[in-house]
Amino acid sequence: MRISQDFAPTGPDAAMTARRRPARGRAAAVLTAAVALALVLTGCGGDAAPEPVSAKSSADADRVEPLAGTPAPKLPVTVDSADGKKVTIDSTDRIVPLTGSLSEIVFTLGFGKQVVARDITATFEQAEKLPVVTRAHDVSAESVLSLKPTIVLADTTTGPSEAIDQIRDAGTPLLVVEPAKGLSDVGRRIDTVAEALGVPSAGTELKERTEKRIADVQKSIPDHADGKKPRVAFLYLRGSASVYLLGGAESGASSLLEAAGAVDAGKESGLDKDFTAITSEALAKAAPDAILLMTKGFESVGGMDGLVKIPGIAETPAGMDRRVVTVDDGVLLNYGPRTDRVLTEIVEQLYAKGGKGQ
Repeated sequence: MRISQDFAPTGPDAAMTARRRPARGRAAAVLTAAVALALVLTGCGGDAAPEPVSAKSSADADRVEPLAGTPAPKLPVTVDSADGKKVTIDSTDRIVPLTGSLSEIVFTLGFGKQVVARDITATFEQAEKLPVVTRAHDVSAESVLSLKPTIVLADTTTGPSEAIDQIRDAGTPLLVVEPAKGLSDVGRRIDTVAEALGVPSAGTELKERTEKRIADVQKSIPDHADGKKPRVAFLYLRGSASVYLLGGAESGASSLLEAAGAVDAGKESGLDKDFTAITSEALAKAAPDAILLMTKGFESVGGMDGLVKIPGIAETPAGMDRRVVTVDDGVLLNYGPRTDRVLTEIVEQLYAKGGKGQ
């Protein structure tokens, strides 16, 4: 099952989408079927208390920042696809990326003018007027082929498999890329896309820029009070669908939280998979000092007052302090050129109480 279009993550490939479906027999990445059922955190009502420590995404979070002066592609190139195929690309004139995170990389490499369509999870400003070639999160092969693409980019969670087969059978070069599970995958994906587009040097430049910016953000993390790292639980909820999930080791958020100087409370409490249903017992064991949410998930439950009405939330340190961190759905788990911005938002909100990490 896919996440509904209204709450599609723009980035969790959309970062969320990219982790659920084992399409074509390929391994599903971080978020699995449980996340597919899920939709973003929610809550309702609560006692009067201090305002939650949270903030809106930065004004430029819905835009990508292309490299200046990307060189002309050196084509043709033959590259290895993650599904075991060899793919030869001889033109980048008409590009169709089938996930939001791949679109982000393509645009940032400087190929925005050649992109002729988007997946619904590509919600950043430069892509928003492009035609959508997915129904919910399923690819429409007919819509893709009608645009006469010269290269289609997908990942191992893109589906249905019949649509992937149909696009390939029509003779269109289609490259499947392994999805990102954490910060360590950022450079790999940039390199893979840049090589396929015939601009490996631009890929190296973008990778180095992204890694430097992430490292710079980490240098801004304040010292923790008493040497204790804040415990942060990633909750994935959809109030309208009564879906309330607590992220574990494979939720996709662990490396972000750890890079922000925090402890993934769900992972630390022993949750070794992606998500589990929220229970008072699970939350008590996780004992988060703060809660990480996707913005639409937070809104779907009615904000802080709704969040603390979810059983067990109000009894956690995070619930008692009304302490949340929110990041836009479309970028949180993308693990790409804008990940430094995501990390900046997490750090700024998490340490907003005077930089004490508590």
